Amino acid sequence: MTIAPSEHPSTPLADADSLGGLDPHILDDLQPLDEHNLALLSAVRPTNWVNPQPAGRYNMVVIGGGTAGLVTAAGAAGLGARVALIERRLMGGDCLNFGCVPSKVLIRAARSVAEVRDAHEHGVDASLNDIDFATVMRRMRRLRASIAPHDSADRFRSLGIDVFIGDARFTSPSTIEVDGQTLRFSRACIATGARPTVPPIPGLAEVGMLSNENVFTLTTLPRRLAVLGSGPIGCELAQSFVRFGSRVTIIERDRQILPREDRDAAEHVIESMRRDGVEFCLETSVLRVSRSATGKLLTIKSAAGESMLEVDEILVGIGRSPNVEGLGLDAAGVKFDVRTGVDVNDNLRTTNPHIFAAGDVASKYKFTHAADAMARIVIQNALFFGRARASKLVMPWCTYTDPEVAHVGLYHKEAIERGIAVDVIGLKLETVDRAILDGETGLLKVILAKGSDRILGATLVSRHAGETISELTSAITLGIGLKKLASVIHPYPTQAEIIKRAADAYSRTRLTPGVKQLFTRFLAWRR
Repeated sequence: MTIAPSEHPSTPLADADSLGGLDPHILDDLQPLDEHNLALLSAVRPTNWVNPQPAGRYNMVVIGGGTAGLVTAAGAAGLGARVALIERRLMGGDCLNFGCVPSKVLIRAARSVAEVRDAHEHGVDASLNDIDFATVMRRMRRLRASIAPHDSADRFRSLGIDVFIGDARFTSPSTIEVDGQTLRFSRACIATGARPTVPPIPGLAEVGMLSNENVFTLTTLPRRLAVLGSGPIGCELAQSFVRFGSRVTIIERDRQILPREDRDAAEHVIESMRRDGVEFCLETSVLRVSRSATGKLLTIKSAAGESMLEVDEILVGIGRSPNVEGLGLDAAGVKFDVRTGVDVNDNLRTTNPHIFAAGDVASKYKFTHAADAMARIVIQNALFFGRARASKLVMPWCTYTDPEVAHVGLYHKEAIERGIAVDVIGLKLETVDRAILDGETGLLKVILAKGSDRILGATLVSRHAGETISELTSAITLGIGLKKLASVIHPYPTQAEIIKRAADAYSRTRLTPGVKQLFTRFLAWRR
């Protein structure tokens, strides 16, 4: 969705002295208050912002200024609706401030470290003399601030949206209170997102921890880092920090990292991370945390018994909890659960027929692109009597480790659990010439409906899997079978050619001995 540039003058740059009225937690998560973070705050939480006078009644009131809320608000306003947008913390939500944007800057910098480190394998004599972590983090803050105007309060005001900064609370099934003012609505969308889940480990809160919300405030590299959980956030940041020079240990209850992913795919990632130097404690739990004279002490338990691990920082990445507290959802007649979020039907309508929900607060898919897609469903269904369904979305995702793991559709294990008969086409990435030339490994698994070329799912492991998976996502979305992808010309040499190889492999399965014998006889007759 395209958002027009602001026609209003930009908000003046904040200064440290003007921030005294801000929630201390916001300032804690945006340290240090250098020019870049002050520029970020000027865009996403202007200190001199004055909330507008509410309109008589809005077509749409959106609670939450993350991806789902911004897309809903901008899309509705662009179609002529009278829209109000309420954000209590930072415009742009997790993606801009604490998620996709800052983490990918770190991942890219860490990849540069690995490229220099491994340059000798390509015949290049390069020396890795120093890694300036403070400069890496300063670059992250600069780039994040440069993107912030896209999500700024000023920009959304320029779209004709009434932007309110403050805590929103439903006071009835059709009214919301913010900053002492009452907003009346015909339709509303709850898009309040989620926050890091804090595990109930004795001593953790007292000792202190990092999460995706405050890890980007670091200016000094932790010498020793424990990462609790090996999901996408845990693995991405663990690999980055070990490449920067930290000694990193991942502690995971499951027997594999990335527990949600295909086991073969996870094995590729763990091998790469081990080569980088990450240490793993799988099938291990943390019993308690305490302070020691020289750091933080974790007592961990595995099949081998209890042991101690001393670190300087603890990063928690075990999942996310929906932001449903304090919204007055009971007053609005909206059913919710503190663990799973707001209850919605397939049309993203809540138990109040005039209120919808989108994004992390209402979905198992906690991705920016999922929030965007769900917001578009809300716009159709809330404003135009649409019947768009979330279950029809074909949702890809990617974990940005090195190599990346991208997936769409069904996993093989899911198909087995559901009793769905499937065929599996599996290829190693190193069978593709470009991967050989790049010195990279990986895999592709395509899950097909039994006896056909209909694609039910796919998992890809490669350095650029997130870019490449879209071809298979498009095929599933448009109902294009794997056989037809064999006719798509792929540039040579590219790693994406593995998809054509998979299509060719499927075609070969159709060449049974009987069919081949018929072809042999026919071609002999033609000689």
